[in-house]
Amino acid sequence: MKEILEKLISGETFTRAQMKDILIAITEQKFSNEQIAGLLTGIQMRSITTDELLGLRDGILATGKPVDLSPYKVVDIVGTGGDGKNTFNISTCSCFVVAGAGYKVAKHGNYSATSVSGAGNVLEEHGVKFTADNDKLKENIEKCNFTYMHAPLFAYAMKFVAPVRKALQVPTCFNLLGPIVNPCRPQYQVLGTATLDQMRLYHSVLQQISEGYSIVTSLDVYDEISLTKDFKVISSSMEQVFSCSDIGFERINPTEIYGGSTKQEAKKIFDDVLSNTSTAAQKNVVLANSAFSINCICPEKNIRECFLEAKESLESGKAKEVLNKYVEMNS
Repeated sequence: MKEILEKLISGETFTRAQMKDILIAITEQKFSNEQIAGLLTGIQMRSITTDELLGLRDGILATGKPVDLSPYKVVDIVGTGGDGKNTFNISTCSCFVVAGAGYKVAKHGNYSATSVSGAGNVLEEHGVKFTADNDKLKENIEKCNFTYMHAPLFAYAMKFVAPVRKALQVPTCFNLLGPIVNPCRPQYQVLGTATLDQMRLYHSVLQQISEGYSIVTSLDVYDEISLTKDFKVISSSMEQVFSCSDIGFERINPTEIYGGSTKQEAKKIFDDVLSNTSTAAQKNVVLANSAFSINCICPEKNIRECFLEAKESLESGKAKEVLNKYVEMNS
């Protein structure tokens, strides 16, 4: 570690292979917590490179539990989190809408760190028991078009840096890994970022690891299409700033997509959306994110076509049927 820290202090960067080796060495407990803290602080002070983030990803996946869903051409819809907006579970709702439209969705998530309810929280509130069993995950995909992988069951390496991250009390490069360490390595990825800087970093990363991807950010610092302001989309085939009116929606007030103050309130909003009994603003923000997710999988379709597919999934009850079936199979 002395050589690693000296290299870091001198301003050098690490290759993808070097960073993978460092991550594996951390899991082998070759470094003290103080040394790991020095490494994470040094990288945070100068910003992580694309190769370094890819190397950490490689190490997480190499030391974790793999999942094979390759025959299904799955999509993951996920935000980086940490935007501090406490919205309801927009990306998770979108997963069920997209699954209801007939696409295979493999959601990788966790409990929320900054809002009332993350993907893990809202599914657990429905009685879902998380699993790492590959056969069960496949069965979910086949029968529901949806499965969920709870991050702590797969990314073993994270436990070796958890005490250091907690002690530091500031974000580190490990906060960037969640959206890109889905253990099934999805063919398609829809990723929401809170900032344009993060968008550019993930754009460089996803170009190297994803068959098709879309990265979205609202220009008022939401890690999803919030419809509260213009938003930017970068995909494997285009880069564009959209206004809400460009996709047929009116701009909404931030309070209209607030996620509540308890997990129970968050669950109610989630259920109302999928039951098509929510407010127009809640419904529209999910449809917008769902439409761009479908467009990621099928870039030959225009956004209007994708929106109509999402709308039909939600209004016909197909999205809610996916949720009900998934809960029934996993409770």
